[in-house]
Amino acid sequence: MKAEYDLSSMKSRRNPYAAKLKKPVSMRLSEDVVEYFKGMASEAGVPYQNLINLYLRDCVMKHRKVRIDWPSGKT
Repeated sequence: MKAEYDLSSMKSRRNPYAAKLKKPVSMRLSEDVVEYFKGMASEAGVPYQNLINLYLRDCVMKHRKVRIDWPSGKT
């Protein structure tokens, strides 16, 4: 292996994985939700953030929609 390489003649190219990079976000989650995913992640041997990402990705792939039925307040 050389001590130094001349990379000046190399052509640059786009990173093929750039579109798949993760975006850091801050979220406020209930403590019990975090503990739930941490427990499942521990059993699976993966970081809990990855497990949450996998769960959300599954929701995206299956086009799951949230149904929220708020009480109307009318009696």
